[in-house]
Amino acid sequence: RGIGDVYKRQIKRGVPVIIGPQHDEGLAVIEAEAQKFGAPTLAYGQHWHAHEENGRLIYQDETGLLDLPLPNLRGPHQIGNAGMAIAALRHLGFQEDAATGAVTEAYWPARMQRLKKGPLIDAAPQAELWLDGGHNPAAGAALAETLARLPARPTHMICGMLSTKDVEGYLRPLADHANSLHAVAIPGEAATLPADETAKAANAVGIPAQEAASVQEALRAIIANAPDARILICGSLYLAGAVLRENA
Repeated sequence: RGIGDVYKRQIKRGVPVIIGPQHDEGLAVIEAEAQKFGAPTLAYGQHWHAHEENGRLIYQDETGLLDLPLPNLRGPHQIGNAGMAIAALRHLGFQEDAATGAVTEAYWPARMQRLKKGPLIDAAPQAELWLDGGHNPAAGAALAETLARLPARPTHMICGMLSTKDVEGYLRPLADHANSLHAVAIPGEAATLPADETAKAANAVGIPAQEAASVQEALRAIIANAPDARILICGSLYLAGAVLRENA
């Protein structure tokens, strides 16, 4: 009982399942599960479309076309995510102003978040600091796409991951975008991957890597040689949470 029962009652009332961009196999599984509950689906590519064009987000469904600002959240994958939100709003009867707010006012900490103040910024005032909590191969691929769209700048990673994750799978797409990686353990997490294992995985996929005792130590080592670098702290939401707490 509880949330599951509420969800089933909503399904019976015709609440649709909004489906974002998927591989064919994934789409088939989602549609099959929705069909079990009699839930209608509103799927990307079938019932709605969203793409980037001339620096704008273009959304279209059977009720018309919206020409919107790009999402506030960074990365090309956020186009599809924004499209799902807009599809839900349109189904609920909201108009263009609500869709504009959805894409321009969304805030999601540790999803390619630019750090602009705090002790870390004070320690590296010329650097460009980013924080991302993605931790699987799909997140690594999305992060690589996002980095590819940023202005060219030497990029150095500070990475800590859990031992339950596919570390090489996450790091492999980033190998073409990172000049180096400093591996750290996640403070206070029993399931953290030891820094030497993260460094080993990075070296295995072609990212020059070394260990650091902490994010702060890694930051100091990077800016000692590249004070104006782009520095990406990444690999785990647990690491991201620790960084946000310490940088408050």
